[in-house]
Amino acid sequence: MNPGTTGIINIEREAELSGRSHTKGVLIIAGFLRERFGGGRPITLTSSIAFEQSYGGVEGDSASSTEVYALLSALSGLPVRQGVAVTGSVDQKGDIQPVGRINDKIEGFFKVCSLKGLTGDQGVIVPVANLRDLMLDQEVVEAVRRRKFHIYPVSTVQEGIEILTGSPAGERDASGRYTEGSIFRLADDRLSRYHEILRDYLKGPAL
Repeated sequence: MNPGTTGIINIEREAELSGRSHTKGVLIIAGFLRERFGGGRPITLTSSIAFEQSYGGVEGDSASSTEVYALLSALSGLPVRQGVAVTGSVDQKGDIQPVGRINDKIEGFFKVCSLKGLTGDQGVIVPVANLRDLMLDQEVVEAVRRRKFHIYPVSTVQEGIEILTGSPAGERDASGRYTEGSIFRLADDRLSRYHEILRDYLKGPAL
């Protein structure tokens, strides 16, 4: 991630591995960034998104919220928890939308965690709207009951990023600034620096 004007580069699309739904999901992420951090200035960054070492093609927008969290982590400099999987589509306002095959996704990650050893810190972030669809194996239900595995229902990007980083997302004050030290404030400050760097670069050296 650097200052620039290219925006979000969907590497999967550039490599012709991205289906229509996935490509649309990445474009929606760009809309979210403009809505959340645009304000009175353009979003001046160049960032790339890819599913590393995946060469079989990517389709669907179930990972779009995951991609938003990755971008917020990169912008804020705050790491995300590696023991928590994420699924959920996102809209341009940051609302988390339901996805398909929710039971398979939870149970699949649970099996991986079980093979590695349940620590009590692992879990899956899922859309609130998918809760009514849950019909999980009894083994998963029992692990959740014993707090060895967790299911975190969220309805917004703010809720999800707080679970992943342990830091507050932040709210805008009367001046339009996000809460000092919050994830959104750190991200907004980084984008402001990018804007200043690019502006100074385009001005060129003084004569």
